[in-house]
Amino acid sequence: MGGEIENPPYEMVASGKTKHRETVYVRFDDNVTTYQQLLDAFWRMHDPSDAGGSFVDRGFQYSSAIYYRNAEQYELAKGAIAALEASKKYANSIATDLVEASEFYAAEDYHQDYYLKSPIRYKYYRYRSGRDQHLEPLWANDDTSYQIANPSD
Repeated sequence: MGGEIENPPYEMVASGKTKHRETVYVRFDDNVTTYQQLLDAFWRMHDPSDAGGSFVDRGFQYSSAIYYRNAEQYELAKGAIAALEASKKYANSIATDLVEASEFYAAEDYHQDYYLKSPIRYKYYRYRSGRDQHLEPLWANDDTSYQIANPSD
């Protein structure tokens, strides 16, 4: 999402040359899963305090961002960022950008569901990246829903 060219190939996005970020497009029914629940899950999947990328994946294209589609999502995301920052859970400030959603471009089919198509490689990547070793102890026994109502600008 984001970026400077229409429908870029995955290799170009991964190179960082297009100014897109690798993103996940989530369609959800607010009666089943709330936006707040998605935000709660989002924090537990990466390091939102790393402005330079995510674990071994380095560069803007791997940096943390929340893309919102309306004012309600904006306010909830802003409140979640403020609450997580105030919690001091991370030693560094929260580096997650809050950006209005633009056109989403899906990666090519070969890149979809990589964890299913290449489970051994994916497990190796997860382990070698340090992701699980960082996230599991950080979030163990923490089911907090980080939110501040009406966060100040």
